[in-house]
Amino acid sequence: MTRRIQTFDPEKWLQQIFSARVAEKGGVVRRAVRDVEARIGRTRLELEVRRRGYHLAECGGQFIIVCDPRPIHLVC
Repeated sequence: MTRRIQTFDPEKWLQQIFSARVAEKGGVVRRAVRDVEARIGRTRLELEVRRRGYHLAECGGQFIIVCDPRPIHLVC
């Protein structure tokens, strides 16, 4: 039996996040902090969010990405 070695591509993973329909429509995408840290690291995610002009928040073990460059008004 031969085993296939799967390689992980961080760029493809990021592309999948930001090409999701909700992201393309300016919506909100969530990812578990532990998954981001294990796969690409929080710094890489932050750099990509900044590059796109989007917003990134962290709450309850989740990264919340607002895929819209307009200012955010946090109500409470």
